Amino acid sequence: MMNYSEGGTADPPAPAVRAEGLTVTRGPRTVLRGLDFTVPRGQITGLLGPSGCGKSTLMRSIVGTQAKVTGTLEVLGSPAGHPTLRTRIGYVTQAPSVYDDLTVRQNLDYFAAILAPGLPHARMGSRGGAPIASDRRHEIDRVLTDVDLTSHADALAGNLSGGQRNRVSLAVALLGTPELLVLDEPTVGLDPVLRRDLWTLFHSIAADRGATLLISSHVMDEAERCHRLLLMREGEILADDTPEALRTRTGSETVEAAFLHLVDEAATAAREKETTR
Repeated sequence: MMNYSEGGTADPPAPAVRAEGLTVTRGPRTVLRGLDFTVPRGQITGLLGPSGCGKSTLMRSIVGTQAKVTGTLEVLGSPAGHPTLRTRIGYVTQAPSVYDDLTVRQNLDYFAAILAPGLPHARMGSRGGAPIASDRRHEIDRVLTDVDLTSHADALAGNLSGGQRNRVSLAVALLGTPELLVLDEPTVGLDPVLRRDLWTLFHSIAADRGATLLISSHVMDEAERCHRLLLMREGEILADDTPEALRTRTGSETVEAAFLHLVDEAATAAREKETTR
């Protein structure tokens, strides 16, 4: 049921992710420092910043696999890591999560049985063995097409290139109809044509399927492809805005220049704070 305010307009949907005071410690080090942000539904939010700034830690926190998380972190209306979120989130790590001794199709059939249990199961034989049930085959064929691996469907995952293995992991995350896709640097190691095609796919997933995507990268030109950006540095969020608004706010021509402007601004503020102590 849709809720309406007193003025008769529909209440805005709750964000896909909401964080307040989100902090993560690892030993004596504070990796994330009291983050406050939201990720709007149905859009692509880019999580950008240099390596080591806390992007992967933040993503692990959102999908519920990070230890020592404090503060508030809600995902799709539930606490991060809640069991009901397991089939509603697709997660791709930087390291490919596939079985080398199975073919691409066998990997997808295995994960489909876990991530999309509504699809009928068919026993898989060895390479070239028993056929997959028709509706599961349709789902697997769909994600193979999405990531451009149809021609490698029967290849052993262990024989694929690094970029191809990354795409198998992405295909696994696309199985079913995840409401939130959390993708940790999914285009690393890919050629420019495939990077372009994947970003076209990401926009299609958001526009046509209404899914939310949170995509991390340290490549600043990918920021221009996002609806909204979270710019991170040293465990903190420097900015949370649209690419256009960030360029306008800093008087910069590119998001990279805007990011560097914000870094310099933060460094200056930190020095001034130290001198006033």
